[in-house]
Amino acid sequence: MKLFIKDHLGLLFTQFAQMTLFCLMISLTRFNDYAILLYGVFINLFILFVYLSAYYYRRRHYYQKLSVHSTDLQELLETTDDTPVGQALDCLTKAQYQLFMKQLKDAENDQVNHLKFIDRWVHQMKTPLSVIDLTAKELDEPESSNIREETERLQKGLNTVLYMARMRTIEDDFHIQPVELERLIQEVNQINKRFYIRNEVYPHLIIKDEHLIVETDEKWLFFIIDQLINNAVKYTNGKSNRIDIILCKQKGKAILAIRDQGIGIPEHDKNRIFQAFYTGDNGRKFRESTGMGLYLSKEIADYLGHHLEVESTLDTGTTFRMIFTETQTIN
Repeated sequence: MKLFIKDHLGLLFTQFAQMTLFCLMISLTRFNDYAILLYGVFINLFILFVYLSAYYYRRRHYYQKLSVHSTDLQELLETTDDTPVGQALDCLTKAQYQLFMKQLKDAENDQVNHLKFIDRWVHQMKTPLSVIDLTAKELDEPESSNIREETERLQKGLNTVLYMARMRTIEDDFHIQPVELERLIQEVNQINKRFYIRNEVYPHLIIKDEHLIVETDEKWLFFIIDQLINNAVKYTNGKSNRIDIILCKQKGKAILAIRDQGIGIPEHDKNRIFQAFYTGDNGRKFRESTGMGLYLSKEIADYLGHHLEVESTLDTGTTFRMIFTETQTIN
């Protein structure tokens, strides 16, 4: 109705201006029969009201369609009315919808091709990295350790790129199965053995409840744990030589906690650490930070149905907890 009134403000103004001018001209002719004058004004207003009412009734769907902000694209394709203006609006909407869908399809195809390229490129880069790593083993120290340290960093960076590229099709890449948390953590620690030695920070596994089994995707959960442990080691280096990995069960839910005694997270950064590309104050101190590790971890945890939370005190340490809803215990 508001749009209809705005659309006819010019007509209403013209009609009232004409009536005002007409009444002024009649009064200048010394016409004193005001009853007839008021009757004429009333008839004019009545005809105007009937015209606008009939016009709005015929085109009400047209104005409603223009006034409502639809959240469903299919609603835009619904027929407005059989008036020429309504039919023209329907034709315009359908043409714009088809153009939008074509551009969307082209963009999706471009993105799919880009993701395929990234996926293949990452796998191709892993081969020369493996060759470099094998070659470095034959060198003397400290050259061998330095080269293998750099290849590890490249490997982790490539894995992050690969997991980010797969996030778009994460629903198709899930394989939910029972996973023993203790075994998975041991595998993560084995992969990061040289990383622990290099930083002189070592994991201390605290198992309060043994043989905890959770329903999850092992590959994606491995990535999350690896990211959290790497962050804990990186931000603990120089302050402590230990991080704690705690497995326990509370109220029927398995909990994996990774606790460090590092630099902690500033209060103003706590609500933003899971945002993409956000590095915060700590990220500016440690130049290797990309701001994607925690973002991907939170996104993956949400897809898996796990709850990821954080507690941190500046200059004291940080604890990340992952809470699993589906839990079993091997007897």
